[in-house]
Amino acid sequence: MRTTFLLNGRNVTADTSPTTTLLDWLREEQALTGTKEGCNEGDCGACSVMVTDADGARALNACILFMPQIEGKAVRTVEGIAAPDGTLHPVQEAMVEHHGSQCGFCTPGFITTMATAHLNGATDHDTQLAGNLCRCTGYAPIIRAAKAAENAPIPEHMHDQALLSAKNIPGTAQTGTEPPTTPDALAKWMDQNPGGTLVAGATDVGLWVTKGFRELGPTAFLNRIPELSGVTISDTEIRIGAGTTLTELQDAIAPLHPSFGELIRRYGSVQVRNAATIGGNIANGSPIGDGSPALIALGATLHLRSVDGPRSLPLQDFFVYYGKQNRAPNEFVEAITIPRQADHLRCYKLSKRFDQDISAVCGCLWIEVQDGTVHTARLAYGGMAGTPKRAAAAEAALTDQPWQEDTVRAAMDALSRDFTPLSDMRASAAYRMETAQNMIWRCWTEDQGLATDILDVTP
Repeated sequence: MRTTFLLNGRNVTADTSPTTTLLDWLREEQALTGTKEGCNEGDCGACSVMVTDADGARALNACILFMPQIEGKAVRTVEGIAAPDGTLHPVQEAMVEHHGSQCGFCTPGFITTMATAHLNGATDHDTQLAGNLCRCTGYAPIIRAAKAAENAPIPEHMHDQALLSAKNIPGTAQTGTEPPTTPDALAKWMDQNPGGTLVAGATDVGLWVTKGFRELGPTAFLNRIPELSGVTISDTEIRIGAGTTLTELQDAIAPLHPSFGELIRRYGSVQVRNAATIGGNIANGSPIGDGSPALIALGATLHLRSVDGPRSLPLQDFFVYYGKQNRAPNEFVEAITIPRQADHLRCYKLSKRFDQDISAVCGCLWIEVQDGTVHTARLAYGGMAGTPKRAAAAEAALTDQPWQEDTVRAAMDALSRDFTPLSDMRASAAYRMETAQNMIWRCWTEDQGLATDILDVTP
């Protein structure tokens, strides 16, 4: 398989297997060992690289990025952050000045992530660097370095988007045959390879290879099907392509449903959100995926496709039981649609870490009140059952009842009839139930105007 792209400003063509990771290729074939292997699962950021295409530059984890995913793009590693004449990038100078490195193992990843944020004008440094972990230096000098470099000019050599246009990098066949480039072509491929592996962001599939050492079998990469990506907003609905990244979804959904936007901000890290797709988040059927509870609470419809044509169903009906989804072997997730509606959504994520952690419980509550009475209630939870699931008994306890404390208490009690959660390393069953109930209480107290910021520490 041949992959052509720009690497630190020069044309390269790599001949690899489809599941060779960019990290392995950089270190083993190019001797670019500045990009480090830490966790090898997309959590620590030591392998961060900058990837640029027509949509701009973004930081990604090279350890779970397969070579076909960078076809026709530009990659910049830590070795390419300084200018060709050796002049340091402003973030490198700031890291030296503010003593932002000790052992240095994590530093290359910090540098590439900071340089990408600097290029994009992003100054929310805590968010931008949440996916880069440091064990010895401490984050204070690193954040000070990022702030110090904010207003420095962008070095000319960092403009890979213009370089891509000038060099006109060609696209090549990824596997010896033409890869799917349209939904119709993908449908034919799925029909010929039922149960084949689809790779979009690889934030989940990547671990099958790096941690599970699995052979993927027939594999299709979806990054060359533009019709599967993007968010279209009309007067009646929001249509989200399955290949839309979490970053793209956050940008589109936050102005309409701010609580959903904030939930997405806590999904993984910048590097993960820049790669992970909402279709993949749904299709893997995880009971702790954060996207599905919010979409279910919004009344989302899932759109599947195969050679037999399209098929649509309520998203809540897609999840049958743990590990089983309502999808034929030759079907793929094409899009999700949400009705345009006034915002009544509240999303609550409970996890041991605020940033970059898997939910113990994710509760998304849509409670619409008219004239003091609950008109519509859709309560969806992740982490409480084998699938993302609505709380039918709690919804019934709320619907057509006055929006007041005794109604809320009744709904909290009813939730125990909806779920029988399990105990695991993230939380006990009793803790899950109590916190899921408290999410209903929190929704009510917020509606009464009481502040419930979990980051506000009051002595």
